[in-house]
Amino acid sequence: MPNVKQAAANTVDTLFPDLKREPNTKAFDRADWGTFKDSLRAPIHRWFTYPAGFSYKAVEEAFRLYNIAPDRTVYDPFAGTGTTNLVAKQYGVHSFGVEAHPFVQFVGQTKLFWEFDLPSLLHAIDSLIEDIYRVTETSDIPAIAVEDLFPELVCKCYSREKLARLYICREMIDALQSAPFKDFAKLGLTNLLRTASDVAAGWPYVAPQKPKSEAKTNGSVDIVKMLRSQLYLMHNDLRVVREAYIPGARTIFIAGDSREYQSCIRSGSVDLAFTSPPYLNNYDYADRTRLETYFWGEAKTWADITERVRNRLMMSATTQINRSDYREASLLNQDFCQTVPQTAAELKPKVAELSERRLNKGGKKSYDIMVAGYFNDMLRVLRETYRVLKSGSAFVLILGDSAPYGVYIPTDEYLCETGKAVGFARYEIETLRTRGGKWKNNPQRHDVALKECILTLYKD
Repeated sequence: MPNVKQAAANTVDTLFPDLKREPNTKAFDRADWGTFKDSLRAPIHRWFTYPAGFSYKAVEEAFRLYNIAPDRTVYDPFAGTGTTNLVAKQYGVHSFGVEAHPFVQFVGQTKLFWEFDLPSLLHAIDSLIEDIYRVTETSDIPAIAVEDLFPELVCKCYSREKLARLYICREMIDALQSAPFKDFAKLGLTNLLRTASDVAAGWPYVAPQKPKSEAKTNGSVDIVKMLRSQLYLMHNDLRVVREAYIPGARTIFIAGDSREYQSCIRSGSVDLAFTSPPYLNNYDYADRTRLETYFWGEAKTWADITERVRNRLMMSATTQINRSDYREASLLNQDFCQTVPQTAAELKPKVAELSERRLNKGGKKSYDIMVAGYFNDMLRVLRETYRVLKSGSAFVLILGDSAPYGVYIPTDEYLCETGKAVGFARYEIETLRTRGGKWKNNPQRHDVALKECILTLYKD
């Protein structure tokens, strides 16, 4: 009978040979763990470039440090595009993920489906591409009124002809019957949207007023050929990971809210929780996928995105705030103030200072409400995560601190105290890197030194 734990280690070393090292070592560079940089080249992880993603290497190392072997269970309360769950699946580890952003959850769910019959999948790809070529060859491309089919932002990103061809690809994929392949093809086309654009559409922003250089516009690119190449790459990634992974893991990827009770996760059933929560840096997750959601018709306006996405997310951006809904005197809610009184006492004057500073700032951003709402929400997340963890397990978070309008918020320290208040026995903080240096020449930017760190909370 083979040693299952050793098989898991061998699996990881086969997929990612650069990870060959002894458990518990800190000799290698962790500085990029909070970025998607490593995952850009990794099979399946690279199917969608997500600027808020983190490195699969961080998850790999956490599995080693905490002896997460097949048949154990992990949980990610901010699952995003599935990084934690993908690593778990490779190991043969059961996993739960919760993601509130509907489009991002779709991406993660699609990346986690590996159960295709690969020859049949290849045949389906070829059939789809042949059908798309046939339709494009017989269609009157100039007559397709793309301006009536897409919001203005999408129309500004592509030439009229290119967008018409993208539209045909979209419609042919939408017409597919088989859900797993339909999702697979949809993600493949989604992956091309920013690459194929004629303007600056990199992550995280889309800037239609900034055309790409002529060498980068892909003006005469064959969209269908690009789609075929992308789907072939995805097919090959599945072949590569399936040659090495340990089958049998149960993966449940929930479209939901990690602030809420998750009835499908039993109390005390999880061996490790690993995540990177939203940073307190005014990053609008709903807006960052606007090109993709507009293209697929899942939203058409800012109001649509607010209703269908923003309102589902925990507080981390001022764009989520309608100021008239709040009272400045009670931004930190009663639950937080009663549960973490000392931290609340430190936060209240900072929130009050933000309320004053915004009045003298051009944008008058509601950072006071954002900061208070963030900790109100994270209290609920920590409480629910504590519930699902087994005794003796850990909750590992990659996160950053912040300084809105120059008011320093030590997010890691405050979350440590909040974690202890909900029952965690102790914590550790390890700094990964400094942040904010690239903004040093921006006169509107504060000069407070920031960092990214790993916070680990331990449940006795």
